Amino acid sequence: MFKESILGVDRVIEDSSICRSWGKFTLLSNQASLSSNLLYTREVLKKISPENFVSILSPQHGFWGEQQDNMIESPHYIDKKLELPVHSLYSEVREPKESMLQGIDSIVIDLQIVGCRVYTYKYTLANCLKAAKKYNKKVIVLDRPNPLGGETVEGRCLSPDAVSFVGMFSIPMRHALTVGEVAKLFNEEIGAELEVVALSSWDPKSYWSENFNHWIYTSPNLPNFSSVLLYPGMVLFEGTNLSEGRGTSLPFQLIGAPYISDPEGLIKDVSQNFHLGDSGVILRPVFFQPSSGKWGGESCGGVHILVSKMKKVRSYSLALNLLRSFIKFGGDFFKWKEPPYEYDYKSLPINLILGSQEADRSILKPDLDEKFWKWGIEAYLSKASRALVYDREMKN
Repeated sequence: MFKESILGVDRVIEDSSICRSWGKFTLLSNQASLSSNLLYTREVLKKISPENFVSILSPQHGFWGEQQDNMIESPHYIDKKLELPVHSLYSEVREPKESMLQGIDSIVIDLQIVGCRVYTYKYTLANCLKAAKKYNKKVIVLDRPNPLGGETVEGRCLSPDAVSFVGMFSIPMRHALTVGEVAKLFNEEIGAELEVVALSSWDPKSYWSENFNHWIYTSPNLPNFSSVLLYPGMVLFEGTNLSEGRGTSLPFQLIGAPYISDPEGLIKDVSQNFHLGDSGVILRPVFFQPSSGKWGGESCGGVHILVSKMKKVRSYSLALNLLRSFIKFGGDFFKWKEPPYEYDYKSLPINLILGSQEADRSILKPDLDEKFWKWGIEAYLSKASRALVYDREMKN
């Protein structure tokens, strides 16, 4: 079970007066939006405020998280249990239309993010802030922890030339903010009326598995906490013709392709530039066969990434070094994935993921230049400090 009284929705359950100022409201949520005792937030709010709860907004993958990745849209429909319309924000629109907000006063957001820049939920949140500003609505965020803790930051920040639906703001790959803090950071530029219902007991040093016994998958390919922990690095393999483990039971824990014939040699090559002994992971040489997605039905040589010490894991640095070895061992068979990627039809997906139009070339240079791969971090840390709801020092 979850620990008690850590989530924003729990505070509403304990004190229903919190929602008196919301007026008529819509709720952005999905099937991972749960109270600490595993009640759906939509059902909790329907019971607390049946007259004011008007509709539901859903993010990428649909409310129930059944849709796969990259431009597989989900439909609008009626929630038969609550008899409320569900407006998909991953359909013909990704920002609420005026008609979706007609007759409401507030947009309530209870949506679990995973601590990685390229996860689209935070940009659906940003689009709700933009719509709220445009149509004079209020936004209330029921806060949720960053599952990767609130202290460690990884990866370069997004450059202006790589803005997309997987990166709207100049934040690093692993950003160390809670949902409410992300909203505050984005809202500095947007200027909507925003309220954050804070967590009542969250230690920014703690990771998800130290607070909760279960990870409820937020999207189809983050089924467990190991996948979440590795995601800020292994997501970059979405920008290649290597399988990132989609179509297996270990997404973002298995990386490989049919053209990799010597996994043991590849791991040895990685170890030349990345100290695996103190990395918090073990790389295991494997062959695996995805049932769908890239290389579906084909045997792929590659690595199984086992997490041994979660707080030692720096998945971004690991992934950069893994990628360089995969490029070396793949030779002419290795390819960058071609667009489109999340509604960008021109840019290489790897450049959108890594946050710069120079990324595909920079990864091929003899050394991983820290000036490039950690670009923007100091400025981010300074700006993010103004958005913190929970005191701590963030570090790279």
